Amino acid sequence: MIDFLNRHVMHPLFAKKGRSRHLDYLRYLEQTQFDPPEGIRARQLVALKITLQHAWDTAPYYRAAWRKAGVHPSDVGALADLEAFPILTKQDIRRHEKALISSAFDASKLRLKRTSGSTGVPLNIRIDEPAVQWKTACTIRSDQWSGYRLGQRVAKVWGNPEYRHFGWKGRLRNFFLDRAVYLDTLNLTDVRIAEFAARLRRHRPGLIFGHAHSLYLLACSLKKAKIDDIRPKGIISTAMLLHDWQRTAIERIFDCPVTNRYGCEEVSLIASECEVHQGLHLNSDSIYLEIVKPNYGNEWACVTDLSNRAMPLIRYQVGDVVVGSDRTCRCGRGMPMIERIEGREADYVLTPSGRLISGISLTENFALLITGAAQVQIVQESLEELVIRLVPDETFNATSRRQIADLVEETFGPTMRYAVELVEAIPQEASGKYRFCISKVARDHLQAMSA
Repeated sequence: MIDFLNRHVMHPLFAKKGRSRHLDYLRYLEQTQFDPPEGIRARQLVALKITLQHAWDTAPYYRAAWRKAGVHPSDVGALADLEAFPILTKQDIRRHEKALISSAFDASKLRLKRTSGSTGVPLNIRIDEPAVQWKTACTIRSDQWSGYRLGQRVAKVWGNPEYRHFGWKGRLRNFFLDRAVYLDTLNLTDVRIAEFAARLRRHRPGLIFGHAHSLYLLACSLKKAKIDDIRPKGIISTAMLLHDWQRTAIERIFDCPVTNRYGCEEVSLIASECEVHQGLHLNSDSIYLEIVKPNYGNEWACVTDLSNRAMPLIRYQVGDVVVGSDRTCRCGRGMPMIERIEGREADYVLTPSGRLISGISLTENFALLITGAAQVQIVQESLEELVIRLVPDETFNATSRRQIADLVEETFGPTMRYAVELVEAIPQEASGKYRFCISKVARDHLQAMSA
C-alpha cells in the first residue's frame, strides 16, 4: 500500500510542486519503447539535426571546430553523416569549457555536474532543467526493466549520498519520496555491512543499486553471515565492469537477476539490459552512440547527447571500450543494442585498519578536490604504501600537495605512506583503457573473502 501511494500520490505531488514533467515524459517513453527500429532511428535523426544546428548557432567551440574541419549541420542527411564531424575529447572539454556552453542560456542558472569519470579526469558539465527531467524519465524507464517499480524502497551501495548536500530538504525528500538507504563504499567494514544487511531485512527494498564490485562484496558478506532471505524485485549494477563471476555470486545470494547498466555523469544513462539480460539497449531517446576505432583496434564509445541544449556534447569520446551489436532483442523493444562494455574497471583499496574503499568513490575526492589535478591514478603497492600518479596542470602548487596529504590521512588513516609521482600522462592498459585505481592487495583480500 505504501509503495502504491508513493508511486501514485507522492511522486506526482513532488513533480507538480517542482514543476517537473519527468512523469509525463516517462509515460511517453514507456509507450514508444516498442516502436520499430526504423521509427526510432528516424526520431534520432530529427533530434540530431536540431542538436547540431543549435550547437552551431549558440556554442562558439563548435562553430570554430566545424569550420576548421569543413563541415556544417546541413551536411547531415543520415545518422552516418555525423562521422565527418570531429570527435570531442575530455581534454577539449577541460580546455574549452566556456566556449562549449550555449549562449542561449544563463550559465549561472544551469545545473553543474562535476565528475572525474572512470579515468580520473575531472570535468565540469552544465545541463539545463528540461534535459534533467527528460534524462530522469529515461533512467526510470530502464530501471523498471529490472523488475523494480517507481515508489518502492531502494537500497544503494554507493558513496556520498546526494541528498545530504541539500540539508533538511534533501533528507525530507529522501525519507518521503526516494526512500533510499545507503551503504557508503568509502567506508566498508564487516560491522557496517552487517548493519546494512539488518536494514535490508527490515526495509525489504524493491531495488538494490550500486557499483558492480560493491554489490559483489555485499553478496560475499551476506553469504559469509548465512543471510539468504533478502529478496529485492530488481538489482542494478553500474559504474564499473560487471564480471560474469560477480553476476553469478550476486544472483545466487539475492535470488534475483542482475541488470547491468552503463552510463556516465556527462550524459547520464547510455545503455541498460532489459529483462532478457542479453546485451544492453541504448538509450536512443536521449543519446546517439557511435562505435569508433581510433586506438589499438578497440571499439570506443562515442556519444552525442540529444537532450542537453545547455552544453551540447557531440561525438564525445567517453573513454570506454564497448562491443557493438546488430541484433534486435527478443523483448520486442526497437532500441539499438551493444553486446557489452569491456574496458571499465576500478579496484578497491584496502586500508591498514582493514577498511575497503571503492575506487569509484575515491574519484569523488582525489580527482575533484586536488587543485591542478588534470588526471590521477592511485596504485596500492602494499598494505601501507600508495603511489599517487598525477598529471598536473598550471595551477598545481604547494597547496595541492597539502590537499593530497590531508586526503590520504583522512581517507586511509595516519599510517598510510604515499609518494606523489608527477607524470606527463597516465599510461593506458593493454585494452586501451585508463584505470583510476589499481590494488593487487585489495584484489587478493577480496578473493580470500569469497573463497
